[in-house]
Order: sequence, then C-alpha cells, then structure tokens
Amino acid sequence: MSEPLVWLPFDPAELGEVPAGLRYEVVDPVDGDVPDSVGDVAFYVPPYRLGSEVADVLPRMSSLEVVQTLTAGVDNVRGAVPDGVTLCNGRGIHDTSTAELALTLTLASLRGVPDIVRAQQRHAWAGQWRTSLADRRVLLVGYGAIGRAVETRLTAFEASVTRVARTARDGVHALDELPALLPDADVVILVVPLTDETRDLVDAAFLARMKDGALLVNVARGSVVVTDDLVAALHTGRVTAALDVTEPEPLPGDHPLWDAPGVLVSPHVGGLSSAMWPRAHRVVGEQLRRYAAGEPLHNVMTGAY
Repeated sequence: MSEPLVWLPFDPAELGEVPAGLRYEVVDPVDGDVPDSVGDVAFYVPPYRLGSEVADVLPRMSSLEVVQTLTAGVDNVRGAVPDGVTLCNGRGIHDTSTAELALTLTLASLRGVPDIVRAQQRHAWAGQWRTSLADRRVLLVGYGAIGRAVETRLTAFEASVTRVARTARDGVHALDELPALLPDADVVILVVPLTDETRDLVDAAFLARMKDGALLVNVARGSVVVTDDLVAALHTGRVTAALDVTEPEPLPGDHPLWDAPGVLVSPHVGGLSSAMWPRAHRVVGEQLRRYAAGEPLHNVMTGAY
C-alpha cells in the first residue's frame, strides 16, 4: 500500500523533522496547475487564502481524509468539505499576529495616531490630550485562543477585560448577555469566528447600546458587522472604529466607509507578520505527525477522525 499523499503550500523542509510514512508534494491549486495526483491526496493544506477558491479542488480529491487550513476561520471552506473528511483550523497560527494588531489598532485609535500622521504630512506640530488604554474597560467578544492572546496584551496595559463567548462558562459571559454589558464598555474588540450566530452581530441595535465615545475594534470577520449600520453610527460621532476586516472585502475605493469619521481601516493584515510562518510550520508539522501515527488530530472543526 502506498504512503498517503500530502499537499503542502510550502517546502516540507520548513517543517524541520518531516513526519515519516507520508509522501509530500508542494502544490498551490489556486495559482498553479492541478497535478494528476489530485485523486491521491489524503491530507490537504490549502494555501493561505481567505476566499472560497481554496476549496474548488476538493471535489476532485477522491482519497481525501483531512483538510488542515492555515486560517483560524474556516467559513470559506466549511461548506465544501465532503462528508467524512476531517476539517481542522489553524488555531495557534495567528494568535500572536492578530493579538498584536488588535492591540495596535486599539492604541492607535485611542491615542490619535492617524491624526498625528496627517499632521506630520502637513508639517504641523499639533499635540492634544487623548484617551489612554490604561483604566479602560474592554469588552472582549470572542474568547478562544486569539481572544486569550488579546487579553494578555490588554492587561499588560492596565486595562480591565470582560470576556464574552458563544456560551457562558466560569469567568466568561454568553453572547446573549451583550445588551447588558455594552453600555459599560469603553472598547469593544471582536474576535469571534463567523457563524450563523455571529453574522451581523454588530447591527444598529448593538451600536446604539454602546457607550458614548466607545471604540469598536474588529479583527474577526467583516460580516460580523453590518457595514451600513456602522457607517451610520460613525456619522453620529457617538462611536469610533478600528477595522482590520470589512464587508465587502477588499473594500471598494468608492465605499463610504473609507471617508466615515472616526474610523481606522487596515487591509486584513492580522495574520500577515513574521510570527505567522514559524507557528504555521509547527502546527502543520504536529498535525502530520499525529496523522502519520494514527493519533487524534487537534483543532477538529467538523467530521470525525
């Protein structure tokens, strides 16, 4: 019996000690040709993309057993994974990078960095008092691995954190408690996965419950926020926002969100840092080692292994 075939989007040498008992091919089925070996693939690591195109090849993978994404969210592939195939997400790959950006967006917005940059471009010395992250009450909506990484950085800056997740547990509130929690939060940071429950979570009612002067930070998915409702809320001047993700994405050049007052937009770069690939290689290497040894996989999102 031949060894199971693995498709990787990077050189297997990057894994360090390459798990034995497997065959490896470096394939990007999105930007390159799809090899004839597609029907032999047992373990597929899609290239790092956020669109559904990474799943287009799945119907041709007749021997497929595992899909291991490099993304924390799997909303772009979940619906295309065949029954009986195990889907694993990239938990542990983006915790550091995304948490760093969440903190960066929060600090930049509170301390007025965009205004400082614009003043520099005008050669203007225009200092002003701004709000510190210290002593702020932060509502952290989403408390998985990335949420915990964000919390670690927030507490180092002397902020207090209230945790919210899809289901309540010790020290963590449930999503249905948000209406009561929002009025007390100075900063609301979204780190939830995109699901039916979280899609359009931040709508006009959510924004109306937010405290006057509160900051909304989104490093989750753009569809967690109703964009039109956010634009309207920004124009009232009641809230501000810092967004690494938008709906639609990429944001069209003529979209009103670009010019809305009090918003900082970054182009979905939460995972794009030097911290990503070493962690991706560690996560994928461990998953392949477990797969080759017949051990249960980590980060299973659907199916059974």
